[in-house]
Amino acid sequence: MSSRDGIKAVRSWHFIMRPQDPLTPEQSDIFDGLDRFGDGSLGLEEGPGFSVFECYFEAEGLIEAMNEALACIEEIPGVLIRSIELNARSFEQNGMVTPSVVRLPA
Repeated sequence: MSSRDGIKAVRSWHFIMRPQDPLTPEQSDIFDGLDRFGDGSLGLEEGPGFSVFECYFEAEGLIEAMNEALACIEEIPGVLIRSIELNARSFEQNGMVTPSVVRLPA
């Protein structure tokens, strides 16, 4: 559909958000208990000394998807996002692969 018809094209976007600090057990419990994250759009990966949010959001553009993800994080008290990154999977998922992008292993 075109914006000329008043309908905007929406697509799925992938990116990684890295918190400033690993989530505390309390913050992880809050994340696990929020229905908002049950749709799989925001996943939490944790390990010794790190936490990473893997994001799949539907939006018109990548910036809108990132803004929506950041708004979701506001529901977890004390979590601050240090960076938002695109990795090889992001480039592939987002249709951004060009000859200058490292490809995912086959």
